[in-house]
Amino acid sequence: MGDGLRAVVVGTGMIGAVHATAIRAAGGELAGMVASTPRRSARVAEEWGVSGRYPDFAAVLADDSVRVVHVCTPNALHVPQAEAALRAGKHVVCEKPLATSVADAERLTALAERTGLVLAVPFVYRYHPLVREIRERRLRGEFGAWQLVHGSYLQDWMLSQDVSSWRVDPGEGGPSRAFADIGSHWCDLVEWVAGVRFGEVSARLGTTIRSRPAGTGSSFSAAVDGPRVAVRTEDVATVLLRTSDGVLGTLTVSQVSAGRKNRLWFELDGARASAVFDQEQPETAWLGGQDGARVIVRDPQHGSAEQRRLSRLPAGHAQGYADCFTSFVADAHTTIRSGIAPDGLPTGADGLRSARIVEAVLRSADTLAWTDVPDTSPDQEATP
Repeated sequence: MGDGLRAVVVGTGMIGAVHATAIRAAGGELAGMVASTPRRSARVAEEWGVSGRYPDFAAVLADDSVRVVHVCTPNALHVPQAEAALRAGKHVVCEKPLATSVADAERLTALAERTGLVLAVPFVYRYHPLVREIRERRLRGEFGAWQLVHGSYLQDWMLSQDVSSWRVDPGEGGPSRAFADIGSHWCDLVEWVAGVRFGEVSARLGTTIRSRPAGTGSSFSAAVDGPRVAVRTEDVATVLLRTSDGVLGTLTVSQVSAGRKNRLWFELDGARASAVFDQEQPETAWLGGQDGARVIVRDPQHGSAEQRRLSRLPAGHAQGYADCFTSFVADAHTTIRSGIAPDGLPTGADGLRSARIVEAVLRSADTLAWTDVPDTSPDQEATP
C-alpha cells in the first residue's frame, strides 16, 4: 500500500507489538515507540528493529513528522494520552476501551470531531471477511426479522489464581474487567453485523477468584511469592439484552473458562435463516434454514465485495486476527489520507457507544434491574 504515514506506538506490551506489526503490514512507517521507561523503550526498539528513538511521550508530540499515535497503554492512560495527541495535531488509534467512563469518552470524541482528526478504535473482529459476508447477507434481507441474538466470549488466561495483571486493578483497568475487555467486543460486533442497538440490559457480574498477586505490571504476569490483593473486578458476566425494537439476546463472558483461548461466538436467528460465526474458526461460517444448514468458506473469488476485499490470501490459506488488524490499520490510514472512512471503520463514536454499554451493565449489576443504554447516535440500518 505504501502510504508511508509515520506512526508511533505508545505502550509496548502484547497489543503494542500487534499494532507495530500491523502498521508495517499496512504500508505505514513505524517511526518509534514509547515504553514505560527509556531503558525499556531502547530494548524494545532493538527487538522490533526500529531506528527511531523517543525518550518520552512529550518527544513524540513535539515531532511534527509523526502523523499517527497508537495508544496501547493501560486503560487509565488512554484518555490523557489520546487527548494530548489530538491537541498536538496527531491522528489517534486508541486501544479499547476508549475511556473508562462515559464522560471521558464523550469529551475525547468531541475533541476529535472539533479538530477533524481521525480517532479510530480497534474493534478489529469486524474485519474478518466472513463477518462482512454475514453482514452483507443481512443487508440483502436474507435472514429476515431477528428472532433472537445470542453468544459468548470466553477466555482462560485468568483461570489460575496465581496470575494477575494491571487489568485487575480498577484504578488502572477501570471498574469493569471481563465485560469491558471482551464483552465490549461482542456487543460491538453483533450490533454492527446484525444492524441492531441494544436498548436495555440486565446483568450479573461474578468474581470467582477472590485474591491475586499484587504489583504485577504486565498483562500476563505469572505470580511470584509475595503479597496478594483482593480482586475488585469481575472474572465472569452474564447479560440479558433487549434491542431497541424488542429482540431478546443473551451474552456470557468469561476469562476463567478452561481451554477457551479467545472464543468470540455469536448466533443470529432470523425469521428466514440464521448465521453463526466463531472467531477461533474464522475461515468458515454456519448458515441455517428450515430445510437444512451449510458451512461457507472464506473465498476471495465468491461472496460479497467486502469479503473479497478483506481476503488477503487465497481460499484455504488461513487468515486470522493479525490480518484483521492489518486491514483495520489500512482503513484508518485510508481515512487519514482521503478524509473518507471505508465502510465499517470503528471510530471514537463506536468507543463512546461501548462505554455507554459498559456503564449500563455496571449499573444493572449494582441495582439488579433492567437498565437503559443511552444512545444519541443515529439508528443503524434496519433489517429488511
